[in-house]
Amino acid sequence: MGDVGPRLAIALAFGSSAAVMVLELVSLRLVAPYIGLTLETNTAVIGVALAAIATGAALGGRYADSVSPRKTLGPLVLIGGALVMLILPVVRWTGESLSAGTDLVFLVLAVALFAPAALLSAVTPMVTKLRLATLAETGTVVGRLSAYATVGGIAGTVLTGFVFVSKVPVSTIVLTLGGLLVVSGAVLTVVLRGARTAVKPVALALIGATLTLVAPRPCEVETAYHCARVVADPNRDGGRTLYLDQLRHSYVDLNDPTYLEFDYIKNFAAAINATWPENQRVDALHIGGGGLTMPRYLTATRPGSHNKVYEIDGAVVELDEKELGVRTGPELDVTVRDGRLGIRAEPTDSDDLIIMDAFSGVSVPWHLTTREVVADIRRVLRPDGLYLVNAIDFRDAAFAKAEIRTLQDEFAHVSVIARKNDEGGNFVLVASDRPIDEQAIAARIPPTMELKPALDGFVGDAPVLTDDYAPVDQLLTPFTS
Repeated sequence: MGDVGPRLAIALAFGSSAAVMVLELVSLRLVAPYIGLTLETNTAVIGVALAAIATGAALGGRYADSVSPRKTLGPLVLIGGALVMLILPVVRWTGESLSAGTDLVFLVLAVALFAPAALLSAVTPMVTKLRLATLAETGTVVGRLSAYATVGGIAGTVLTGFVFVSKVPVSTIVLTLGGLLVVSGAVLTVVLRGARTAVKPVALALIGATLTLVAPRPCEVETAYHCARVVADPNRDGGRTLYLDQLRHSYVDLNDPTYLEFDYIKNFAAAINATWPENQRVDALHIGGGGLTMPRYLTATRPGSHNKVYEIDGAVVELDEKELGVRTGPELDVTVRDGRLGIRAEPTDSDDLIIMDAFSGVSVPWHLTTREVVADIRRVLRPDGLYLVNAIDFRDAAFAKAEIRTLQDEFAHVSVIARKNDEGGNFVLVASDRPIDEQAIAARIPPTMELKPALDGFVGDAPVLTDDYAPVDQLLTPFTS
């Protein structure tokens, strides 16, 4: 019983629980480039982690009563660390070999996450059994180790979310975590059981580490929110595409800022150019930066315009500056900040144009869709201002319809530019308190697009999105899977 003292027992309970929470958060980032990041993805990964914790705790407690914890504790940590080493290469090779969006990538992650998380969750009941000397101290021992395990989980969560992900790549986090577990487990195994027992798990860990180093890297930059990279267009000199995860997020031409590649960006330009005379300057607020395509366009076509951008991902802004030649100045003010907070800080009647083009995967973050934020946007817009929204939806377009209804609840005039024949994709919503010149917009949009007629008939009984009720992922995700 004396082999595991109170300090070591606390360290094992604390460390194993922290490791499980680090795994959970890192796993979300591993699958995002391949299946996106939605509320459903978050929920599913959390569910797998909780199932692993429950399974590990139950089986660990059961086997602690039938198998010597002294012989089992070291291999649990060691094998758990070895399996951690395999998570990244297994997920990335699966993701790169399959088409984007397939559920098989998540199933592979679920298995890869479940096994080490369950093994690590079995550590605390094993340690508890080793520390129980008499029944009289059961409550004290169980309570103390459970408390430290919980604190470890909190520490793992906070450090991963606030420090690890923002400072180092995911592959480094996985390798470091796996390495620490392997070393700790190997030492425990050698001390409690002998060196020969540690050989095979250590060999498995070395294989996992090697595979991690050679696994595909879908990112040029791992940001706090995305897997980002810039790809040159082989068919256009100066053409660059910014990918966030697996989605083409922005396209810019380094040599010609007036060149617009994506249809929805052309629809933005059509609405703007139909609203204000050519070359008239505008004060524009952009929620979501990406490759800063529209700020470039407005600066080039409307000299003297002022563009203020709120982009939540600072690493994307750095990538824009490094790869896309972005330079801030009097005409371009880029602030790293959540768009909702940015809008709240803007003065009343301060902008002619507000463009909402912020995404998490294919979904607009829910807090940027609600009636409350739309009301704040209307406050910031001048009386004859224009609000443009890029919304992606498919099939029944449940989310797009709800967002249209929400805009109608605040603005006097709302129009929608969408693909013909209800093909889905990017819906550009146009809202203003002054009449919208739909005929002028229709004359400027691409031939594959149309202004939707009879908008009330299209929207039907779609709900108004509010801060209290905004099921954006649920409205959208079923139609994109």
